[in-house]
Amino acid sequence: MRKIKQLIPYWVLSTCFLFVVSITSCAQKRLDSLITGAENFTEYIPLLKEKKVAVVANQSSLVNGEHLVDVLLAKDIYITRIFSPEHGFRGNADAGEKITNGIDVKTGLPIVSLYGKHYKPSVVDLNDVDVVVFDIQDVGVRFYTYISTLHYVMEACAEQGKKVIVLDRPNPNGHYIDGPVLEMKYSSFVGMHPVPVVYGMSIGEYAQMINGEKWLDNKEQCELIVIPFKNWNRDNSYLLPVKPSPNLPNHLSVILYPSLCFFEGTVVSAGRGTDHPFQVYGHPSFSHGDFEFTPRSIPGASKYPKFEGEKCVAYDLRKINADDFRKKKKLDLSFLLNAYCELKAKPDFFNSFFENLAGTANLRIQIENSLSEEQIRASWEKDRKDFMAIRAKYLIYSDFAEE
Repeated sequence: MRKIKQLIPYWVLSTCFLFVVSITSCAQKRLDSLITGAENFTEYIPLLKEKKVAVVANQSSLVNGEHLVDVLLAKDIYITRIFSPEHGFRGNADAGEKITNGIDVKTGLPIVSLYGKHYKPSVVDLNDVDVVVFDIQDVGVRFYTYISTLHYVMEACAEQGKKVIVLDRPNPNGHYIDGPVLEMKYSSFVGMHPVPVVYGMSIGEYAQMINGEKWLDNKEQCELIVIPFKNWNRDNSYLLPVKPSPNLPNHLSVILYPSLCFFEGTVVSAGRGTDHPFQVYGHPSFSHGDFEFTPRSIPGASKYPKFEGEKCVAYDLRKINADDFRKKKKLDLSFLLNAYCELKAKPDFFNSFFENLAGTANLRIQIENSLSEEQIRASWEKDRKDFMAIRAKYLIYSDFAEE
């Protein structure tokens, strides 16, 4: 039989090609049009001229690929010291690891750690400082400790009459609000304020809320200026240009982190000590799962991971589509409930850290009493809505639409 060759008209191919190019170009334009607070030079560089400046920064403090500290020095800004948060100035320390003071090899500037026993800048730390510039990429989750560092910086500056300038950046989890609101008796460095697990604010908006709600010690308020970012909104997916901390290596881990970090307060591993932290979860005694991993020591990320050297039966979440998961606009408690179901016959599923992460004892009690995800979620809905009314007073950017 003679084959008939069907040709697609050239004009159809050309039209399709132009359409794809146009869509790609528009997407790239949206990406390229974002101007972070750190890039918004005209708004804050004049405020730093002739001032003695301290910078709170880490590896995420980039300005068009250059570190903020290097950029400021090139603009003749007088920097007296660097403050570093958890994970250190270059972001290569394990979670919870003690960070010591030191000297930045590149610039020769002194680095003062704001982690360990020294969360709050002292009088000596701020003695030769007029203004503190805070520029750290947040991921919008209450137990991510950079907002606690922000609190203590603001508190020290309020007490000592120093100005704080926050260079704002988009929040990759800024498109929803969910989780129990922290009860203040469970306040700690992994949760200092009465906010939900996911609070849907940029770090600049959050700073305004700390100040406005008078959450600083003695209800003091600091002199605060927020330099906004431009050309972005909460409904846009935000792919971070650099990992915000060692165990959040990619976009999926950042999106799953609010749901999976609860495992840090249990006997279950969230994948620390593997190449895919916060994208898998497992335990040596799981009966089910579609994956296996064996945690190992990874200096700078997980020196002493849970179940080091033991094979864990696990669930692999890397097949989840990040955009689809993001559209749910809520925590996914199914991972935690499933793990508890697997291990509930064993004692001590939870440890004492769980209440600090959850901000309440209720979540543990609800899981132990076999409440469904829907019942658990309903229990925090009123507090979530009350928080939204507080949050609304401090928004700088248009809010997302509630589903």
